[in-house]
This record gives sequence, structure tokens and C-alpha cells, in this order.
Amino acid sequence: MTKRLLRGDLIEEITTQVLDGRLLADARINEVHLARELGVSRTPLREALIGLADRGLLVAAPGRGFLVAPFDPEEARQLYPLVAELESLALRWTSPLDLSSLPDRLDLLADEMAALPAGSDLSAVDDRWHALLLSRCGNPHLMRLIDQTKPLLKRYESVYFGGAERAAESIVEHRRIAAALRDGDLPGASALLIRNWVKALAYIERG
Repeated sequence: MTKRLLRGDLIEEITTQVLDGRLLADARINEVHLARELGVSRTPLREALIGLADRGLLVAAPGRGFLVAPFDPEEARQLYPLVAELESLALRWTSPLDLSSLPDRLDLLADEMAALPAGSDLSAVDDRWHALLLSRCGNPHLMRLIDQTKPLLKRYESVYFGGAERAAESIVEHRRIAAALRDGDLPGASALLIRNWVKALAYIERG
């Protein structure tokens, strides 16, 4: 495995630990412990930590090493509209022909979300839904930007999907986006996608 691939694997693993709560907000990263846990030396680990600090998931604290970024309502207010616009742009960048095969598959994922027991975490299926929606976008630079930005807001999703009412509302919104695509209404689908993200932010701010 090359050093670059190793660094990429480390970034992915540390991101996962932040998102699933093994590394808590405001917690200091114990580099010695984490290096031992991941079976790597301190040098590639530090490179990965610097990369994650550049992306905003960690904070470099002078004299204290690296901390997991704290939860910040202002960060959510900045990130949700940004991701909304980026995903909407990626959808509009996709040709209608490439989108034509997606609505039925999107509805199947919405069915999967609806079938989960009450109180279940919908975020994994929701991730798959959004990934499928944007899977035909032909702009790799835009998709890379989305992939780098979305982990920053994923920590807030437990609030977003925390209530059964909001989860049901989100499923309805997903179905409406798929229906707009089925009707060939790309501008309408794009507007509904932005609305889905903006309403998620409003729900977080209320909660």
C-alpha cells in the first residue's frame, strides 16, 4: 500500500470514528493511542489529522494537538445551504437521459426508509438515496467537493432524523423529488432538493 493510499484510508477511518461517536465533539485526539489502535506510525497519522483539520472535521489546537470540532449551530447554518446548492448543481449537471432510470430506484430506497422500525436511524439509507440521485453527475470536481463537505454536517443528522414526524416528512420529500424527475421536471426536482436540505436545517435549529 502506498503512503498516499494509507493516508486516504486513515482519513476515512478517523472520519468514521468521528461520525459514529467513537471520537466525541471537543475530545482531544490521543495520537499515541490512535496510532497503536490503527496499526500505523505517528507520521502518516499526523498527516491524516492535518488533512482532516484542513477539511474542518478536526481543530488544530496549539499545545494540545488535535481536537474533534465542536458542534456549532453557526456551522450548521453555513453547511446545510452550501450542500443544498452543491447537490442541486450536481443534479442539474446531469443529463435528463441519465436521470430517466433513477426515479423507480429512488422510490425503492424511500420504501426501505419507510419500512424501518420507528425510531431507527435513517441516515445510512438517506446517504444511499442521495448518492444514487447524484450518481450520474458528470462533474468529478463537483462530486469531490460534495464528498469532502458532507461529512462536516453528518454529525448533525441525529438531530434531523431524531423524530418520527420529521423522518416521515423527509421520506415524502424524497418521493416528490423522484416524482419530479419521472415527469422530466429537472428544475422542479432541483428546487425540491434544496427545500429538503433547508427544511432539515430549520428542524435542527428548532430542536
